[in-house]
Amino acid sequence: MGVRRAVTRLAAALSVLGLCAVVSACGTAGGNEQAASAASSSGAGTGGVIHIGYQKYGTLNILKARGTLDKDLKKMGYRVDWIEFPGGPQLLEAMRSGSIDIGHTGEAPPVFAQAGGVSLVYLAHEPASPHSEAILVPKGSPIHTLSQLKGKKIALNKGSNVHYLLVKLLQKAGLKYSDIQPVYLAPDEARAAFQRGSVDAWAIWDPYFAVAQSQLHARVLADGEGVVQNHEFYLASRTWALQHQDVVKVLLRDLSETDAWAKTHQAALARLLAPQLGIDEKTLLVAANRRTYGVQPMDKKTIQQQQDIADTFYRLGLIPKSIHVAQAVLPKNGG
Repeated sequence: MGVRRAVTRLAAALSVLGLCAVVSACGTAGGNEQAASAASSSGAGTGGVIHIGYQKYGTLNILKARGTLDKDLKKMGYRVDWIEFPGGPQLLEAMRSGSIDIGHTGEAPPVFAQAGGVSLVYLAHEPASPHSEAILVPKGSPIHTLSQLKGKKIALNKGSNVHYLLVKLLQKAGLKYSDIQPVYLAPDEARAAFQRGSVDAWAIWDPYFAVAQSQLHARVLADGEGVVQNHEFYLASRTWALQHQDVVKVLLRDLSETDAWAKTHQAALARLLAPQLGIDEKTLLVAANRRTYGVQPMDKKTIQQQQDIADTFYRLGLIPKSIHVAQAVLPKNGG
C-alpha cells in the first residue's frame, strides 16, 4: 500500500506539471541554441525515442536489466535509448546539451547544474542512504582520523554526491575545504590514482566503494552516517517533462515497483546486475544491502535539504551564484 500511495502522490503532482511556468529561463542564448541543435541531431524527446541517462548502479540499472520500462513504453509507441555515464555531473551536462531527457544523480549534481543554467526538474527521490558513500584510505595508510586529512590529496568527482560528503566531514573535523588538496577525477581515474598512491584518500560512492573494499582492501575512514542524507534523485529536462507527462508517470510507477522488488530480492538483484555492470555478485550484494529503496515524491523537507547544500556550496565559492532549489520542483511539491 505504501508504494501505491507514493505513486498516487507522484501522479497527482505530475498532473499539475503542465501548469508550471514559474521558473525563469536559464542560460545564455548561445547555450539554448547549442542545446536545440544537439537535441535536433540526437532526436532527444522526438520521434518516439526516450533518452535515459544512467550511472553504474541504482534503480534505473535494475529497471534497465529487467526490461520493464522498455516494454511498457513500447506499448505507448516509444523506444528507450539507454546511455551510461561515469557520474552525475557528466550526466547532467548531457541533459544540458539535449542528449538525454531523463537521468538520476546524487544530491550535489543537480545543485551544480541548476547554478550552471541547466533547465531541469526534480521528479522524485530515493530515501536517504548515508552508508552508500564514504571517504576511503589505503589499507596501510597512516591516516586514521578525519583531522589527519589536512594537507592531503583527496580524489573525488567534482560536483558529485561525495563532494558534499567531503565538505561536511571536513567541517565535522574542524577543517576547511581549503585545508585539503582536492583532486578532481572521474571514478575510474580516481581508482587508478588511489591504487598507485597518487592521492591519499578517495571520496566515492557505491558500487565503486564496494569494489574498492573487495579488490583494493581499502579502509573506510568515514561514511555519511549522521552527516549527509545521500538521496538519489530522478531528474528530467524541464521542456521534455512538460511535453511527456505520460512517460514520467509510467517511469515513476515502474521505478516504484522495481524498488519494491529489489528491497526483498537483493541476492537476485546482485545476480541480475553482475553481468550488466561487470562486478561480481558478492560485491554487488554488499552495495545492495547498504542502500535504501522506495521512490518518494519531493517534499518541503527534501527541498530544504537540497537548498542547504546549495547554500553551502555558494558560501564556499563552489557554484557561481545562489539558487532557489524550489524553482526546479513542481509548484505543488515546492509549496
